[in-house]
Amino acid sequence: MCGIVGYVGPQQAAEVVLGGLSRLEYRGYDSAGIAVADATRIDVRRSVGKLANLTALVHRQPLAGTSGIGHTRWATHGGVTEANAHPHLDARGEIVVIQNGIVENYLALKAGLQSRGHVFSSQTDTEVIARLVGEAYEQTGTLEGAVRQALTQLRGGNAVVVMARREPGRIVAARLGNAGGVVIGVGAGEMFVASDVPAILDHTRRVMFLEDRELAVIEAAGARLTTIEGAPVTRQPMSIPWDPVSAERGDFKHFMQKEIFEQPRALTDVLRGRIDIDGGRIVLDELTLDDDALRRIERVCIVGCGTAWHAGLVARYVIEALARVRVDVEYGSEFRYREALLGADTLMLVITQSGETVDTLAAMEAARAAGVPSAALVNAVGSQAARLADAGAIYLHAGPEIGVASTKAFTTMLVAAYLLALRLAAVRGTIGDIAMRQHIQALIELPGHVARLLETPQIYLDLAERYHTVASALFLGRQVNYPIALEGALKLKEISYIHAEGYPAGELKHGPIALIDRNVPVVCIAVRDAVYEKMLSNIEQVQARGGHVIAIATAGDDHLRRTVEHVIELPETLPLLTPVLASIPMQLLAYAIAVRRGADVDQPRNLAKSVTVE
Repeated sequence: MCGIVGYVGPQQAAEVVLGGLSRLEYRGYDSAGIAVADATRIDVRRSVGKLANLTALVHRQPLAGTSGIGHTRWATHGGVTEANAHPHLDARGEIVVIQNGIVENYLALKAGLQSRGHVFSSQTDTEVIARLVGEAYEQTGTLEGAVRQALTQLRGGNAVVVMARREPGRIVAARLGNAGGVVIGVGAGEMFVASDVPAILDHTRRVMFLEDRELAVIEAAGARLTTIEGAPVTRQPMSIPWDPVSAERGDFKHFMQKEIFEQPRALTDVLRGRIDIDGGRIVLDELTLDDDALRRIERVCIVGCGTAWHAGLVARYVIEALARVRVDVEYGSEFRYREALLGADTLMLVITQSGETVDTLAAMEAARAAGVPSAALVNAVGSQAARLADAGAIYLHAGPEIGVASTKAFTTMLVAAYLLALRLAAVRGTIGDIAMRQHIQALIELPGHVARLLETPQIYLDLAERYHTVASALFLGRQVNYPIALEGALKLKEISYIHAEGYPAGELKHGPIALIDRNVPVVCIAVRDAVYEKMLSNIEQVQARGGHVIAIATAGDDHLRRTVEHVIELPETLPLLTPVLASIPMQLLAYAIAVRRGADVDQPRNLAKSVTVE
């Protein structure tokens, strides 16, 4: 993840900003930078590696000024270099910008800027924002106006923070979409801005959160909020209890709710540093296996537990379809107690949020004893799974997931597995350049699609009101979306305590159809793909027996709108990426029903976040 910190007030900004960035180190990053402004100039310091490197640089080359912004970066556009680290300046050195998110149309914007004579000093999409703001500043004459004008040209989810040399003591911050949060801290004669609350808790408990398409002009005396279009926004600061765990929940009712809504940002972050857009390739530097070793892999053995096992099932479809490698998926608790066959051409891939799941670790130990390399898709940095993964640990960068029911870790698992599949496909020559660029573009668009899915909460409240008293529910899917049916059922049962089962829809007539009556809602993933017509047949079978269908459909499916009682539409994407989008309604539905039933959403009975015992 990326961290943002800004400060305006009487203190020396560098010390405040660096201190705030240190509170966000848990997010992960590969470079860091800071900019400090006074009445005559903007000074920038940047370095690669740990924040300590930047701190040492600032000690050697001090920064004087009482307004400043800082950033920790995971590389997306361009490699890990000082030139690509944030902050970025405009052509005249008058404007400085940091951002979280991805500018989806940056190539087109960059080409337009280059045609107007701009020469770029980095490979980043953030420099495009700086150049756009710089151009607009010469036209509008104000930083606020320039930022507004520039933002209208961006496509994607972004949190943007900007300073101008000619307007010392002022920071403009804005939020587009849900790929990056913006928190404004209110102090006594000083103000703060950050990507998350922990960065500023040492200074203030009073905060405001920017919503989508809102902008703030921040000065030491306070902040003025408007929409991007300029309409005034009135918002009173809220007081955060001095409790780091509660503070991280912000203004959400539960951690699970917060983590669901963090998914656009989490999905952006899992892609950071792993997509070379210009080169049309996937970069997984964490893998220790070279290309020759990857080509020799003829079998991938995936091991996981619970939600991670469901992610492994999706990964099987994706890896086999793209890389044409045989994949087996194992429960960790079963794998460790049977004599599994692991050959020299096998790669073990473990999937785990915590990196401490005992059954998964046992599988890794078995692989090591058999001389088989293991890689890990893992969220917790420095966890045991990450240390045992001799073929490399691919971090999810989802950030701390406190709710027991996994949400953002699950969807980042899916995307990380997709990246691995594309990497294997490229090495093995099973995917061409044109197809690779199509997959990369679809991945770039994914966080924005998820953000749009989070904009319609009312449908889930209505469904919860209707179905919160049912005793049982069924979830049906086919092919790559069958595991999402399993995951949807798991989410509902673990936090609402309603019995739920997930099935491959083709198995409906082999037993589960006996359960269907007017008291059993049936969630059907019926997106437009190769098995769409088969799913329509399954839906008809459910309706013929009085079952209530909740259909997860592709946007614009008029047939399902006419024939099914409840329809939740997904943005159109590549078929192999639909599981990521289909997961969001599953999470929101389970959450809404659990809340309506009065259940303890974050800490469901008998469950723990990290399963470290058998």
